[in-house]
Order: sequence, then structure tokens, then C-alpha cells
Amino acid sequence: MSVRVVLVDDHPVFRIGMAALLESLPGLRVTGQAASAAEARALFAGAVEADVVLMDLDLGDGSGVDLTRELLAARPGLAVLVVTMHEDDDAVVASVRAGARGYLVKSAPPDAVERAVRAVAAGEMILSPAVAQRAMAYVLGGRTATRVPFPQLTDREREVLDLVAAGRDNAVISRRLSLSPKTVRNHVANVLTKLSLPDRSAAILRAREEGLGGA
Repeated sequence: MSVRVVLVDDHPVFRIGMAALLESLPGLRVTGQAASAAEARALFAGAVEADVVLMDLDLGDGSGVDLTRELLAARPGLAVLVVTMHEDDDAVVASVRAGARGYLVKSAPPDAVERAVRAVAAGEMILSPAVAQRAMAYVLGGRTATRVPFPQLTDREREVLDLVAAGRDNAVISRRLSLSPKTVRNHVANVLTKLSLPDRSAAILRAREEGLGGA
């Protein structure tokens, strides 16, 4: 029986290339593609057949981490394999906590992609070598992995959002972080875009739900 794969990635060139690779491999079949979180929701609201979802973290209209959590709540039998540019520990931890069974970087060679897809379809957990090496160092170093909110944000954007959630205005944030007011405005705009939020008030509520704003 073929492993049915759905691709969720907002980069058409990557998506087309990945679909061609998977379709060329025996026993793998691409049954759907989505270029955004909204398209993925529509796809899975229908009758799409899927065993594995290849998930990007940075979707134009939302977070792959949030979408992973959402899809798995609706279809617990799915295996989500994150395929992304991000190799940072925060993104790995957030993805795994959301229920992803695997984590690959987009630079992974075709044979690694094939192994990962087959592995997660079989119920295994898989990390790319670079990620696994750092994860092992993380464990051996005795650090406790903690959930980092909004892994799609940069450290600076998260820092700005934390201060926004604490009720600080842009002028105060500018002084606190030694940034120009324009840079702060840009960071706030980026946060709203990445989190698909309409305004600052919505950002404050969402950030406080995730434990930010304690400053």
C-alpha cells in the first residue's frame, strides 16, 4: 500500500521539486498540496487521503507549528514531518511539542527525505543529523527543554512582543532595547504579519496566552 503524502509549503519551486521527488519513489504518492495554512485547512476539511504531511514552519498566513497541532487534533493518525530552513533548538522543541514526528532541514539530500518520510509513516521519530547532534548535546548538557512561544519569530521579535504584551509603548521599547522607533515599528509589523494578527491589542492577548508580558 502506498504512503500518501500531502505537501504544505508556500514556496512553489520547493513544493514542485519535492512532489516530483516523492512521486519518483516506489510506494510514495503525493495526494495533495497546499501553499498556505488556509489551503491546508480546506484540503483536510475535505476527503484528502494522507498518511504523512510535509510541513513548512513559515507559511505566509500562519505558523506550521500551530497548523501541525490543529491537523493532529482533527486527524490523530497523521504523521507530520517538518521540512524547514530553521535549525534552531526553539523551532525543534516547538515542532515536537506540537506533535511532529520528524524534523528535516530543506538542505537534506533526497535519500534522507525518503528515509524520513518512510520512517514517520511507520510510526518512528526522526531528526536530521545536524538537528539530532544538537539535540543530543542539549540532553547531555543537562538542560531541560522548555517550550518557546512563537518559534516563527526571531529572538528580537519575541523580545519586542514580550514588551508589547507588558503594556509598553513603542517609545519605551525603543529606549529599553536601544532601537530606533522605526525599527521597533517594523518589528511589531513583522510580528503581526507572522502571527496573522489584525492589531496590537490582538497581539497583546495572544502573547499573554503564551506567557509573555511578565516584564
